Amino acid sequence: MDQSPEFDLSQEPESADPQDAYERGHGPYQPHEPGYGLDQPGYSPYEDEIPDPQTRMLAIKNAKAYLLKTSTKSGLNLYDHFANILTKILDEQPTNTVDIIENISKDVKWAQFRKKMDTLCDEHLVPPTFEASEKYKALFIKEDGEEEHEELEEEMGQPSLPNVMETAFYFEQAGIGLSKDESYYIFLALKNLINLQPIQTCRFWGKILGLEMNYIIAEVQLQEGEEEEEIGEEGEEIVEEGEKEMGEAEEDEQKEQEAEPPKSTYKPPPEIPKEANGTGTNKYVYFVCNEPGTPWVKLPPVTPAQIVCARKIKKFFTGWLNAPVVSFPPFPGNEANYLRAQIARISAGTHVSPNGFYQFENEDEEDDEGADTYEENPEFEPPPVAEMVESLATWAHHVKGILKQGRCVWINPSQKSEENEEEEEEEEGEEQQEERGPPLLTLISEDEGMKDIPAWTAQASTDLIPQYSVAILQSNRWPGAYAFASGRKFENIYFGWGHKYSPESHTPALPPPAQAEFPSGPGITETVDPTVEEEMAFKAAQEEALAEDEEGENEEEEDD
Repeated sequence: MDQSPEFDLSQEPESADPQDAYERGHGPYQPHEPGYGLDQPGYSPYEDEIPDPQTRMLAIKNAKAYLLKTSTKSGLNLYDHFANILTKILDEQPTNTVDIIENISKDVKWAQFRKKMDTLCDEHLVPPTFEASEKYKALFIKEDGEEEHEELEEEMGQPSLPNVMETAFYFEQAGIGLSKDESYYIFLALKNLINLQPIQTCRFWGKILGLEMNYIIAEVQLQEGEEEEEIGEEGEEIVEEGEKEMGEAEEDEQKEQEAEPPKSTYKPPPEIPKEANGTGTNKYVYFVCNEPGTPWVKLPPVTPAQIVCARKIKKFFTGWLNAPVVSFPPFPGNEANYLRAQIARISAGTHVSPNGFYQFENEDEEDDEGADTYEENPEFEPPPVAEMVESLATWAHHVKGILKQGRCVWINPSQKSEENEEEEEEEEGEEQQEERGPPLLTLISEDEGMKDIPAWTAQASTDLIPQYSVAILQSNRWPGAYAFASGRKFENIYFGWGHKYSPESHTPALPPPAQAEFPSGPGITETVDPTVEEEMAFKAAQEEALAEDEEGENEEEEDD
């Protein structure tokens, strides 16, 4: 028969001796410790002797209490963690469990992880593609009255909507322009603008970059009736201003009756009036938007004072039309006015066409420098591309230049009404000399360069296939301004920051010098305070004079 092996306690390891256990660094355990009773003799499963049940239960309770201790970091305890691991193993019954026990432990911990603010809703992240599609969604919606507008354009013969994609194709030959998607979005945005506004002609002027947002610019000509309405609105504003001036004059009369300090005799220089709508710098109306799909905003007319000040400053655009323009000299307006002034300057300096494409309506206007109207020449024969690249004399300006006064046509600001002619004769002042700029349709070969840099650079779009190349003209004075010509087709466009090139760094204008002090003289100079000795001597002299006067009066009385 098999007999269980008997163990001699005297031959057991030294763990039975408490002193040896202390030297090894563990045991014997105290009653409050988890391992209490495990080191007692007879607890081993290989022994026949049954240990004390109370001791065993106490050891089990201590061990369980130890396993139930909660972690201060994760808030979990080892007892529940082991229970969850065993439950997961028994439910899934994976193969080679002993090899993946560590991974199962990590999975159990990750499953029990919870956010601190799990009661809040998750933030939905909108993809950029969805935002772009929502932004351009309105461009693809066809309105009800759009078909009728297209039928009217077919009847009139000349569609007001420009072919932006065809223009983008020609500029793309030289690596100039926007992406095809953006060009098509601008095409649709111009279509929406024409449907909303009474526009006669429309053209994609270009894109001016900004620090926060950009400006997409459309150059349009409104119908004749609309221009008259705008002039009427401006006339109403002038009438209102006149009524305000009348009210202010009455208030001034009331104030004059009261005592007032002397007023300054300084008279500011007369304000130069802006050019009428449809002429000069205000020949076209401009609409801008930050991105295709956003509403179009009409820019106000430009004034000579704004153009003159824009030449003296250099500011980056922010993309906000209502943003102030902080500069010196102070700009008379906000960013919308500054943008309009820069558009006028760029158009006057960079809008060119093949020489001979336009002609004056009347032959008498050729010698007239103030002529501002022209028409297409039906007998125009386009020169070859090679000739347009080699000679700048084949290009001409079809927008009048802006004078130093800020207008295309000079006006005498000292001219007054007949009532003030007598006062004008009494006043002596130097008359301003009349400014004369280059006439319309002047060749660009006459433009002045900047030191060693020419004003224009012409090149062909390709040298490999010259018979299908396009003539490209680039402005060096206004970086970002381009023009192309291919046969009877040509176009001008601008992509840039809206700044003029300067070979030297921009130097802001200095403030005027401080006013000189009033000249000193004996009539206004303060006297020096007398000393104490001088005051005593002055008093003594006054007393002596009084005493002499009294003696003289006494002698006269005695004589009487």
